[in-house]
Amino acid sequence: MSKPHAPRSVFTNPIHFIAFGFGAGAIPFAPGTFGTLMAIPLYYVMQDLNLIPYLLITLAIIIFGTWVSHVTEKDLGVPDHSGIVIDEIAGYLVTMIAAPKGWLWIILGFILFRIFDIWKPFPIRYLDQHVPGGAGIMLDDIIAGIYAWLVLWGIIWIMV
Repeated sequence: MSKPHAPRSVFTNPIHFIAFGFGAGAIPFAPGTFGTLMAIPLYYVMQDLNLIPYLLITLAIIIFGTWVSHVTEKDLGVPDHSGIVIDEIAGYLVTMIAAPKGWLWIILGFILFRIFDIWKPFPIRYLDQHVPGGAGIMLDDIIAGIYAWLVLWGIIWIMV
């Protein structure tokens, strides 16, 4: 099955632009990786926040991301278009909840999130295939982020 191309609306419709990770999802190869990379500058700005504001912003991105993903999927007529990467941004932010500062943790969180997002261990793959719409687009990446968070904190606990 060939991957769908990014529609022109990614750069003309603000909802599609956000769903496509500010254009990162329009890159024709590894859109999920580029979408996750888009989360790093956002996380870098957010890392100094206390836990509650960090969680509230992450929750707002998850809720808003669910809506823009749903609208974009419906507009394009393509279920879970590979270019919709707002879910990767949200999943990475989940991975990085309360992580220590520093590039080591930023990079390790990125690698762990991408591993779980690609691997899709249970129940991620099931949810990805059975939950429709924006909720399905976001849910599998949120759970991948939780798995990556658990592993990241296991490593933090051992190393710090």
